[in-house]
Amino acid sequence: MDVHGTVAGGFEPVREAFARNFEALGERGAAVAVYRDGRRVVDLWAGVKDVDGTGPWRRETAQVVRSATKGVAAAALLLLHQRGELDLDAPVGHYWPEFKAHGKEGLLVRHVLNHRAGLPVLDRPLTPDEAADPVRAAEAVAAQAPVWEPGTDHGYHALTYGWLVDELVRRVTGRGCGAWIASEIAAPLDLGLWVGLPDAQAHRVGTVGRIEGPEPSGTLRARPKRSVTDAYADPSSLTRRAFAAVTPFPDQNDPVFRAAALPAANGIATADGLARFYASLIGPVDGVRLLEPAGVELARAEESAGPDRVLVVGTRFGLGYMLHGGASPFLAPGSFGHPGRGGSLGFADPESGIAFGYVTNGFRRTVTADPRAQALVRAVRRALTA
Repeated sequence: MDVHGTVAGGFEPVREAFARNFEALGERGAAVAVYRDGRRVVDLWAGVKDVDGTGPWRRETAQVVRSATKGVAAAALLLLHQRGELDLDAPVGHYWPEFKAHGKEGLLVRHVLNHRAGLPVLDRPLTPDEAADPVRAAEAVAAQAPVWEPGTDHGYHALTYGWLVDELVRRVTGRGCGAWIASEIAAPLDLGLWVGLPDAQAHRVGTVGRIEGPEPSGTLRARPKRSVTDAYADPSSLTRRAFAAVTPFPDQNDPVFRAAALPAANGIATADGLARFYASLIGPVDGVRLLEPAGVELARAEESAGPDRVLVVGTRFGLGYMLHGGASPFLAPGSFGHPGRGGSLGFADPESGIAFGYVTNGFRRTVTADPRAQALVRAVRRALTA
């Protein structure tokens, strides 16, 4: 496999791990980027643009990153808070009066970000067309009764997170989350990153699909626990219902799906765009810094920890971000970020100054800890400690 791009001195282990992902883990097409203290130190890509194609992946190639979108969406609310336009401890209904129905009067903005809102499911799942319509999606979430008392427990809001964040941004700014991200985050940093893909960028995006690969060995669990398997198999479980909030789930290669703004699930990014975004959260990148130090601490201060009522494993969340732990290992205890189901990963580690982005066109069965991404993270760790 020909690996293209560059690595700074000392980061050669990342190139080696990236090449091994193709040789040993079934990778079809992928890219990885790493920044350190706002400077790009890894910029690699290889393989094919389309998961079942032959055309080459290029540096500008972008892919659907699924739930890695959540970390970008979280920054919208944190930035509005930083600017004094949004109070994280105000009820959601303060900004969105229709949301107060069915016992949600005390549900706080904070609960949306830390997955304690009690709204991971919809009693009536949305169709793909309804999910892409911000008005109908917001109405559905507003009409939903919580499945636990908001603030008392946590569970991953796999899809509803996006509609909650989108409507909050819309109520505060008059613009949807995707449009706000485009002007306030992506444009100042010149990011290859979109939540709602413009037609003019469609040529850059490859097709994605399921791939199989050898099971991981060593420290990563090769097979999920029986309780996790049972939860995904049970149509009545919160797990199945959360991931089925849109039924049937849209074709992720459909231009209509890609053009919609679903801040929980359909962001599209280059590896560099994802890494550069995280670099700008923790420090300046070409003179642009998104979060002040206090905002970084809000993002990564533990808000939820322990058994997750949806993912059925122990998870840790800050405000909008997963935190380093067994379910989603990042670089170090202070790291924060978000994986995308099946592969992609973005995170930042303030102590080391590292920001990381990995995107792929081949989705595996993993939810939070893909072996290809984890191999790259371990390589970054080796590079820092060599």
